[in-house]
Formats: sequence, C-alpha cells, structure tokens
Amino acid sequence: MRFFRTGSASALRRLGRRGFRRFRALGAALCLVVVAALSAPAAEQVIQVEESTLRQGQASQGRVDALAEEAAKLLREYQQVQRQRESLEVYNDNLEKMIRSQEQEKVSLQRQIENIQVTQREIVPFMLRMLAALDAFVDRDVPFLYDERKARIEGLHALMERADVAVSEKFRQIMEAYQNEADFGRTIETFQGELTLGGEVRSVEFLRIGRLALVYQTLDRRESGFWHPHLRSWEPLDRSYHGAIRQGIRIANRQVAPDLIQVPVVMSEVAR
Repeated sequence: MRFFRTGSASALRRLGRRGFRRFRALGAALCLVVVAALSAPAAEQVIQVEESTLRQGQASQGRVDALAEEAAKLLREYQQVQRQRESLEVYNDNLEKMIRSQEQEKVSLQRQIENIQVTQREIVPFMLRMLAALDAFVDRDVPFLYDERKARIEGLHALMERADVAVSEKFRQIMEAYQNEADFGRTIETFQGELTLGGEVRSVEFLRIGRLALVYQTLDRRESGFWHPHLRSWEPLDRSYHGAIRQGIRIANRQVAPDLIQVPVVMSEVAR
C-alpha cells in the first residue's frame, strides 16, 4: 500500500502539464457521465437552478451597473458644483474689491461736492467781477458794434440772476464773451451804420482792422475819417486815404486778395 502511494505520486509528478490536462478532461468526462446518468427530472432541476443562478447574477450585475452609473453621475455633479464654487469665489472676491472701490469713490465724490459748494460761493462773486470788468472794457474800447456788445453783456447780467441755469453754464457763457472780445483783436471786418457828422446823421461804411484802427467812409466815397482813441471822437481824414480805405473795405468783404493798405494809427502815449 505504501509502495502504491509512492509510486502514484511519482507517476503524477512525471505526468507534467500534459498529463494534468488529460486528467482534467477525464474528470469532465466523468461529470458528463454522472449528469447523463441522472434521471430527466433531476437534470431539469439542475438546469432550473443554473438558470435561476444566472438570472440572479444578471440582476446583481444590473444593480451594480446602475450603482456605478449613479456614482459616476454624482461625481460629475460634484465636480460641476466644485467648479461653480470656485467661480463664485473668484466673482465674490472681485465684487468685494469693486465695493471697496465704490466706497472710496463715494468718499471722494462727497469731498468734491463739499468743495463744489465752497467753489460756487467763491466763483459767483468772481464772475460778477468779470462781467463788470468786461462792461467797463467795452465802454473804453474802440466803439465798433457797441450796441451789440453791450446787449450781450446785459444778457449775461440777466443770466447771472437765473436760478434755473447751472453755475458752470453761466461761467461758460462769460468765458465765451471774453473769447469773442479777444477775437476782435485779430480779425478784420466791415459793416454799415449811422454816424453823426457835423450835426447830420449819415449812413457810412465802417472798416475795423483788429483794434488797431477803426475808420469810416461815406457811401458816396467823398468823406473818410477815423476814431481817435485819445480824443474819444471821430476825426476826418484827407482825400489821400480814400483809396486805401476803399481797398480795405473790399479786402474785408473778400472781393480782392489781401494786400497792404495805409490807415491812420494813433500810438499810445508812454508815461515818463
């Protein structure tokens, strides 16, 4: 008996891989023989058990697949929530910076409002002084378009008394009047008007060359004169100026090209 077990173990070791496969095939064949040997009802019962086991396995696999799909869905939702949280953190951080900036801007605007109130109290008297100075300047200036210029200043005085006009608009219009007066000093123009000469009112044509000279000529071209700034009166000119004044009028009306003309100029007196 001992010899058989020893011999059998040695034989099995010599079978190797090939012998083991033959042995396994033999076992499967024996199982088939056993199954075949079973009665038909027993075989049917075995088949039913196998089918039931298969269905249970399929059902279990379906539950596992459903759980896996649910887990994947929850993971995607979690990742999306994480991204939204990160975006909200960035947005909230930027919003906090904007709120801090707006608070600083509000403080700055409050200071500016306070300064504007102080400035308005100071600038209104300043604008009134500007108007008074402009009014006095027109009275002392060469008397061209006098009524028009005085009417503009009177309109500005009325504007200063209006409550429905902003201080900034009042200041703008005053500065515009100053600009218009400054422009008169570097332009040339001609216009018609009436002038009292020798107690007689005559229609004349005026020629203004900046503020350097203001001359006139009657419409019949027989008389010419100029404004004497020191005497504050109109003085006649001799006939030698008639052609030059006429040429200047034509230049101002853009009837001829600009050219040199001779006009009377009174130099300012220099105090010694």
